[in-house]
Amino acid sequence: MLVLWRSSSNMSDLVGPVDQGCVDGSLMDGFSVFIQGLLAVLAFSTLMLKRFREPVGIRRPWKIWIFDTSKQAIGALFMHFANIFLSTLTNEDPCSLYLLNFLLDATLGMLVIWAEVKVVSKIVEHRQLTLLMFGEYGDPPRIAAWLAQCSVYLLIVSVEKSVVTLVLLVPGWTNLEEVVLDYIPNPQLELAIVMLIVPFIVNFIMFWVVDSLTMRKSKKMRSLEGSRDCPKQGEVLPSDSNDEAEVLLKEDEDDATVCSEQEEHVSTEEVLIRV
Repeated sequence: MLVLWRSSSNMSDLVGPVDQGCVDGSLMDGFSVFIQGLLAVLAFSTLMLKRFREPVGIRRPWKIWIFDTSKQAIGALFMHFANIFLSTLTNEDPCSLYLLNFLLDATLGMLVIWAEVKVVSKIVEHRQLTLLMFGEYGDPPRIAAWLAQCSVYLLIVSVEKSVVTLVLLVPGWTNLEEVVLDYIPNPQLELAIVMLIVPFIVNFIMFWVVDSLTMRKSKKMRSLEGSRDCPKQGEVLPSDSNDEAEVLLKEDEDDATVCSEQEEHVSTEEVLIRV
């Protein structure tokens, strides 16, 4: 019996403890912070790629692009840290909770953000609140317009996060949490999947869509510029009289040229007759 006990204890020392996945605090340790920084760089590269794929004629200047993308970056940071905070409120696996929060943000939350942006845009357009028109910062771009739009977008993201949190309170999500990542025993691999691989794939789509929603629309820009350049019917432009004067002067110059040519022709004939 003593020999069996010693052999079993030696085997347990060789095997070591079995990994149980993410534990409380894993989302904010050194490895997790590195993963989150790498995800931020990849997400920023996605927005850079989108800018360079825009047609050259309507490509946003760097300052406008920074104003547009910084709003989305602030909103994404808010959602990210809100998900980390919500994932640590229970005794469940924080990685599974974070993944559920993130996937709900990317599906249901995306629909909520789309609906909110549409409603806000209609209200702003109806009330003629130019300061709050997404993507419109004035000429030259003003920091006040960016601050106002950033505040509105943060409010939109806050409402979306509240809706997702209420959905997570519905009974039944706990059973899903238990099976989402149970087949991955390595906590670092689980963390990489939850904080890097899945978020990068989903953020690529989310950032592209949200940037298209909150950027200045090229059709609206062209119509506004066209309405400013083209005069309405029935209006007399100040340049009309100048154009008419130019035409009259041109006609007088043409007549003078013809007359001078006729006089030269007559003079040459007279010289020939005298000869």
